[in-house]
Amino acid sequence: MAKQYIADIKDRDTVSAVFLVKDKIMAMAKNGKPYMNLRLMDKSGDVDAKIWDNTDSLDKLFDKDDFVQVRGKASVYMNKMQVVVAEIVRIPEEQVNLADFLPESPRSITEMTAELHEVVMTLSSPPLRKLMELFLADTEFMGLYCMAPAAKAMHHVYLGGLLEHSLALVKLVKTVVPLYGEGINEDLLVVGALLHDVGKIHEMSYARAFDYTDAGKLLGHITIGVELVEDRIRQVDGFPRELAILLKHMLLSHHGQYEYGSPKRPKTIEATILNYLDDMDSKINGIRAHIAKENASTSRWTAHHRLYDRYFFKGNGMDEEQEVQCICEDTAPAEPSRENHSDLRTANHQKTGFNNQPLKALENMNLFNS
Repeated sequence: MAKQYIADIKDRDTVSAVFLVKDKIMAMAKNGKPYMNLRLMDKSGDVDAKIWDNTDSLDKLFDKDDFVQVRGKASVYMNKMQVVVAEIVRIPEEQVNLADFLPESPRSITEMTAELHEVVMTLSSPPLRKLMELFLADTEFMGLYCMAPAAKAMHHVYLGGLLEHSLALVKLVKTVVPLYGEGINEDLLVVGALLHDVGKIHEMSYARAFDYTDAGKLLGHITIGVELVEDRIRQVDGFPRELAILLKHMLLSHHGQYEYGSPKRPKTIEATILNYLDDMDSKINGIRAHIAKENASTSRWTAHHRLYDRYFFKGNGMDEEQEVQCICEDTAPAEPSRENHSDLRTANHQKTGFNNQPLKALENMNLFNS
């Protein structure tokens, strides 16, 4: 019998398959009854699951990162697929094929690795090319760099995601730089694109469900990345000091703002370009993945995206014209509190909708009184 993948589950389907437990949280219903929130995954995606009964006994049978045989019923709730679990049993690792459970880049790792080598060969700056050749010659490093995801949840969340994202930035760099003429160090930008997230090879664990390592939680990928680059720079005889500073500045500033976890804000043209291209590629990939997850929904709008704090319209004007549905912000379900500081940037802005009254402020200033 063929494996049932998460991406193929439809509303009201009977679910009977083995999944990897990505998250496991005990919670309490309004009536005081405990229940279990699960996030199940395979290589095609992930899905929310609920266990409503016998949670105390079932809680002892499996943990996060275990493989479990699940039997239950699928349903669409608030535009999102979920599975109500009737039975769940832990499955030994030796009985599963790991390739069925970890999502992979749609691009071939072999193909992307070859492209990486080609990019390095085109570098005209001897010190930057030598720096990248040192990275390419490190077998252990290359094994991690080519397999790491780019993030845990936001974008390129699959094996090979870091390499795919980095190569995408190189293509964007080579497209953007000619538009602005001379005065931009393209080689520096290309190497910055390849190395800006290099610290993620040690920040994240990805042998099972993607998560952060102790080093990732304590240091973060920016600090780890600067250390990796500094170590290789010291191995290149005569590497220009200023060039080293400019490259490390790109790693330190690529998140753009302090509130987004950036130790420095971009202060060079190259760092500024990298910041915007990185942000664009990350967001486009993340939004596309969010839309793709909802193939079971007939709505033309996605569910609320917690991190981007908005709904996304699925249409693009290329299909037959349909009436645009309206989502009322006032009736949208309340979102849980967000822990990530970068996601709280809208917290101090009130949602005034269509109730803005531009003359009201002037009226309050008594400008209309005689």
